[in-house]
Amino acid sequence: MMDNVSHVRFFFLSGLNETMNYRVVLFSLTFLCYCFIVLVNVVLIVTIILDKNMHEPMYILLCTFCMNGLYGTTGFYPKILWDLLSSVHVISYSGCLVQALVMYSFACSDLSILAVMSYDRYVAICRPLQYHSIMSKQRVLLLVCFSWLTPFCLSTINILLTSRLKLCSPYIDRLYCMNWVIVKLACFPADTIVNNIVSYITIIIYLFHGLFIVWSYMYVLKTCVNSIENRAKFMQTCMPHLTSLFIFLVTALFGVFNTRFGSNLPPTIQNVIAIELLIISPFMNPLVYGLKLTLIRNRILGGITFKS
Repeated sequence: MMDNVSHVRFFFLSGLNETMNYRVVLFSLTFLCYCFIVLVNVVLIVTIILDKNMHEPMYILLCTFCMNGLYGTTGFYPKILWDLLSSVHVISYSGCLVQALVMYSFACSDLSILAVMSYDRYVAICRPLQYHSIMSKQRVLLLVCFSWLTPFCLSTINILLTSRLKLCSPYIDRLYCMNWVIVKLACFPADTIVNNIVSYITIIIYLFHGLFIVWSYMYVLKTCVNSIENRAKFMQTCMPHLTSLFIFLVTALFGVFNTRFGSNLPPTIQNVIAIELLIISPFMNPLVYGLKLTLIRNRILGGITFKS
């Protein structure tokens, strides 16, 4: 009997069961949200790519940030839109692992990119005379690769370890597949020891990312205290980054809370918390940077004015 139930080929997602009476409204809102996220991110990416004046480290990293937002949302929205039109919410075993990989690597990449962006701001404000030699094209390329490949490799290791587990249930009480949810379905708790160890190592690595961001801004703030010019640069270029960092931390903390204590919350609230990072961050980040950074704002408004 145990062997039969451990060979899971499909998962049934039950996160939408409580809201299916409003499927038309939810589909419309979700579709509009996804379209707007794609629009604002693509506009920012295309603006940076086409304007040679923006081929600078700060804008390249911002472009990377927006691309990662599109990557994460693409792993979620098409599937949830399909589920809102379906009476049965099913995903294949391999499809579930791929979605979990995308969600995992998206969140980790966001923090990695934020750490690299904080380093860029540290060099720009604390070591301005050496900025172009330190943040060379080769260095920026390496940092971009680091912010994408390292999270992807760590996430892949976690997912591969999850794929070896024997599962005793095909039912996931969430809107989408997450690695820790799949691990909870394992038949024998002893099988998850290695998974837990690797997960804790991953958490420690990204805690160091957070500490690095704090370290960077300690030096940035110390440098800005006695310089009006640096204070202006801080307000212009660092505030959007800090806003994005705040959005990430709040949504991530709510996600951790949902992971640990979500079983005591109503399903609707669990669903809202589960998708916060996939709505607020990709939605707000392009707006924050587009409105705050003068060069981007002028290029976008100039393009709109020219077309009209």
